[in-house]
Amino acid sequence: MGKKYLMKGNEALAEAAIRAGCRHFFGYPITPQTEVAAYMAKQMPKLGGTYLQAESEVAAINMVLGAASAGVRAMTSSSSPGISLKQEGISYLAASDLPALIVNVMRGSPGLGGIQPSQADYWQATKAPGHGDAQILVFAPSSVQEIVNLVGHAFHLAEVYRMPAMLLADGLLGQMMEPVEFPEETPAPSEKPWALTGTGGKRPPNIVNSLYLTPSQLEEIVRQRFLRYQQVQEKEVMLEQYHTDDARYLMVAYGATARIVKSAVDKARAEGILVGLIRPITLWPFPTAEIAAAAEQAKAFLCVEMSMGQMVEDVRLAVNGRRPVEFYGRTGGMVPTPAEILNEIRRMARKEG
Repeated sequence: MGKKYLMKGNEALAEAAIRAGCRHFFGYPITPQTEVAAYMAKQMPKLGGTYLQAESEVAAINMVLGAASAGVRAMTSSSSPGISLKQEGISYLAASDLPALIVNVMRGSPGLGGIQPSQADYWQATKAPGHGDAQILVFAPSSVQEIVNLVGHAFHLAEVYRMPAMLLADGLLGQMMEPVEFPEETPAPSEKPWALTGTGGKRPPNIVNSLYLTPSQLEEIVRQRFLRYQQVQEKEVMLEQYHTDDARYLMVAYGATARIVKSAVDKARAEGILVGLIRPITLWPFPTAEIAAAAEQAKAFLCVEMSMGQMVEDVRLAVNGRRPVEFYGRTGGMVPTPAEILNEIRRMARKEG
């Protein structure tokens, strides 16, 4: 058993990135993720790395693009409104086939909204992280330990598939303190033949580009990229299944909300209601096949989110009309309670019999 540290989610995230080999951080302060930047500001100079508070979120994401072009592990972090400003740069990263880590510690929205936790950026992360035909990896931790575990994994897969990765947390996880153990990280690959590292007169120069003025050429590049995305969907889905073997009713929730749902599931089972939980850990790729398979035995689904309902649409697509899919959500920074969710489980069980 390794050494454990009691750390706030945001600071544990930053330390995990450092241990994963990230030495280049570009960001801009915004609640509730500012501790990520503050931690990096203290640690990066000690490590010979780069910490730069950019003049704006737009500048920060483009600095990440520049660093990623050189083949180094680079990241940025922000919260909901700041991620909106980074969307163009995220699209450029995807179009340039560059690996990088983007952290979104979600807050209440739309607009400036509030500083309390939310999950209302699901559509932005999974459906439209930037303009055009592109996807990014999206990871949704539900504990501070899982934040730590997923940071290195996100960097790794971003490099394997040459695409941006996003860690989608929320203000609850970012501000929460829990004991964590840092895993031994696999070093970043030393050879990245696509990187802009100088030719030394030994090879043709590499080009990182996202502009193609010939439509047929752009179409072919996008099609090839989507073949890579298909590999991601086939190989990289992550999820947790909790009491699903005998469940007649299934909850679907992710992130901090899933922890609250798990408590409600335990209480419902104590009352004799056979309910289970499916927790997507990767929001893209989404566990569509696993939810579809669960629909063979479950009588009904209930999706719980800190939003007005976003992931529920992907659950409905996976179930494909074979079972009822209901929704319960709180928004604006309100957090659902175990009692609220237990009442929804009871209601669903009475309704479906």
